[in-house]
Amino acid sequence: MTHPRYSISTDWLSGCGGCEVAIVDLDIEGKLAKFLNDYDLVRCPVLMDTKEYPKANLGIITGAIRSKHDRESAKAMRESCDKLIAFGTCAAYGGISGAGYVHSKEEILNAVFQGKENIPKGIPEMEQSPKPADEEVKIDLYLPGCPPHPAYIFDALNNLLKEQPSTSRPMPVCSTCRRIMKKTEVSVLKKYLDGTDDGKTCLLSQGYLCLGSLTMDRCKAPCPQRGIPCIGCGGPTLQIILEPNRDLRTELAERMSRLTNMEKEKIVHEIEASAKTHYAYTMSSQMINRKQTFNIKKWIQQ
Repeated sequence: MTHPRYSISTDWLSGCGGCEVAIVDLDIEGKLAKFLNDYDLVRCPVLMDTKEYPKANLGIITGAIRSKHDRESAKAMRESCDKLIAFGTCAAYGGISGAGYVHSKEEILNAVFQGKENIPKGIPEMEQSPKPADEEVKIDLYLPGCPPHPAYIFDALNNLLKEQPSTSRPMPVCSTCRRIMKKTEVSVLKKYLDGTDDGKTCLLSQGYLCLGSLTMDRCKAPCPQRGIPCIGCGGPTLQIILEPNRDLRTELAERMSRLTNMEKEKIVHEIEASAKTHYAYTMSSQMINRKQTFNIKKWIQQ
């Protein structure tokens, strides 16, 4: 019995290219052969020299919209594809390109090229601020992650194209981390390289600012399980997105203060002082920057 083949078109906007590599990494799960057997890749700029936008069953957008070229490409993908995935945190929430949210286009260009007169001719015109794909086009499915784990990639493809029920759940990174949360006597916030991780206890309990409890699990928790605090690259949990008064800094401080002997206000202040790091992947998303509790432009001036 022959199985139907599905055509997939991809476009790489303003991002690092890691999401494209993630598709190749499907072989880690032994699924690359199945991928090639079930799907035809009709457009993929990182692999093939093509300027056209052929019709496809599914479009995959990676990277944020940072330039006029990105905006036009996203619209071309929407028109040529039956269904569209915002693939990776940059496409879903603005990602690393979204850090430009706190600076104007002019500030960035002047800092990079040391003067307007040094800007090369012919480069794509920058948008005033980076933004996720859904601020320009309709998205059918969001697959955050930096990049998404191969298991979640296959789940998304099967769900959209083969209409199979999704097995993914909106759980935080903590749900796949084996560390144990417990009350400790820790009273000092630690930087990543401070002290020695015991390998078993929750990093929050040990005094490290780990965002695992507030970040959507699309990675299977490789960082915290190896002693590296989660930096939120998978994007926020639904609790943070949907509740207008819930914010990363206050939620994290509340949880950390219950697990340690640190005051909530002290933790909030530390998060605000390094807000560019803790909000690096989501600050350009309207789901975050339109919250009344979000004021990063003030925090970074303190």
